[in-house]
Amino acid sequence: MNKIITISRQFGSGGRTIGRLAAEKLGIPCYDHELIEEVAKSCGFAKEYIEAHGEYADHRSWLGKAFKSANRFEGMSNQDKIWVEQRKIILKIAEEPCVIVGRCADYVLRGREDVLNVFIHADDKFRAERIVKQYGEKPDKPEKRLKDKDKRRAAYYKDYTETEWGVASNYHLALDSGKLGIDACVDILVNIYKQ
Repeated sequence: MNKIITISRQFGSGGRTIGRLAAEKLGIPCYDHELIEEVAKSCGFAKEYIEAHGEYADHRSWLGKAFKSANRFEGMSNQDKIWVEQRKIILKIAEEPCVIVGRCADYVLRGREDVLNVFIHADDKFRAERIVKQYGEKPDKPEKRLKDKDKRRAAYYKDYTETEWGVASNYHLALDSGKLGIDACVDILVNIYKQ
């Protein structure tokens, strides 16, 4: 029986929307920005800082890793502290049925029989059109932002899980939201959850 749905997603694929709508239909909570607020309360960092560092590697990944390594000699880096707090909160909220969007929740809850790990993806054209429409991204080169965000998510995931982000074998289900549509993805998740 599925109790928890974790959603990993490419930027602009609609994973957050799919998670929220599925949770609404199932009558269970969805944690996304709510998780950021909980981490902010527990570790004292601003929500904006956690949003920028709680799921994304620094822009210059090699520089970020060198900086983090140097800080680890002095103790945990700020990003490490956020990771530890996120992990604690994910484990706590996963005591009850819910949907968790991002933040390596699939990895944190790995091995549990009651978790359905989902990866939402779509082609660049669908995602580019979506971020222009949904987030007000400038229409001249949204593909650059897509690549940057996905690259930083992948680097963060690799750094904290030592596994590859977006690889099908790490998930129970991968859905192409561009091909299937947002509503169909929601219905698929709801139907699987209820089985």
